[in-house]
Amino acid sequence: MHLTKFGHACVRIEKNGRRLVIDPGGLTEPEALDGADAVLVTHEHFDHFSEEVLRRAAEDNPTLRIWANTAVAGRLDGLGGRVTTVGEGVAFTAAGFDVAVLGTWHAVIHPDIPRVGNVGFLVDGALFHPGDALTVPDVAVDTLLLPVHGPWSTTGQLIDYVREVGPRQVCAVHDGALNDVGASMVGGFLGDNGPGVGARYQHLPSGASVSIGSAPVGQPSSGASGLISTERA
Repeated sequence: MHLTKFGHACVRIEKNGRRLVIDPGGLTEPEALDGADAVLVTHEHFDHFSEEVLRRAAEDNPTLRIWANTAVAGRLDGLGGRVTTVGEGVAFTAAGFDVAVLGTWHAVIHPDIPRVGNVGFLVDGALFHPGDALTVPDVAVDTLLLPVHGPWSTTGQLIDYVREVGPRQVCAVHDGALNDVGASMVGGFLGDNGPGVGARYQHLPSGASVSIGSAPVGQPSSGASGLISTERA
């Protein structure tokens, strides 16, 4: 699979000429949906879901399909069978990608702030986007998309989360509110200068891509191995 990051929390995954987009929200560049065959949405917050953007994309592409939790699907009325409501434990195929749904709730921001539903998506048994939660899959994960900055987590929690998931590599998402200094600080703790997370950490600028390789989970990746390459989309 080939993954391209777009602003903040959105990624586009490509395989065999098909394109799957996760969480195109209000901080996402519009080109993220160019040529998209399917869209997955983890939850209703504006930085992950834009009703206007998705309706426009659906109008431009009559074959576009969308999978989302109950709250998001309820706001896309009028699109009929093109929108499918999913929850934890559901598995389906979207644009040729096998997808499993994991998780139920957004992480707690504060006890006085009501929680919203949040689902994570495991794609082809290899790539996991947890949305705004630190859901731990019950299967091995090759690549973890890590929400590195939000009002509901600390860097220490992220370190422990990556250790618990045990992926081969980590790609940062949910970083739209970080300036360069903040991104470097987080990267320092999650990268080689930190206490160790057991995985290669990458912070991709918006528009950058990585090729997700097929090394066995738990096998260290190497920049010289050719398993991972970084380029501009």
